[in-house]
Amino acid sequence: MKKDIHPEYHVIDVKMTDGTVVKMKSTYGAEGDTLALEIDPTAHPAWTGGGARLMDTGGRVSKFKKKYEGLGF
Repeated sequence: MKKDIHPEYHVIDVKMTDGTVVKMKSTYGAEGDTLALEIDPTAHPAWTGGGARLMDTGGRVSKFKKKYEGLGF
């Protein structure tokens, strides 16, 4: 393994969207720097599971269901 090619791994502060600060190890910046997140796991619907709805734009979902209704799914 080559020496001196890996980035420095140190502790930084990560500021969440709600203002809380979490200490994490990272290669970002320098020791003690703060990384402010615009989207984080406490607020984004991809992680919280909220806000997901099935939109039937132009009747495509109902057309699909009607086409394959007799296949026994």
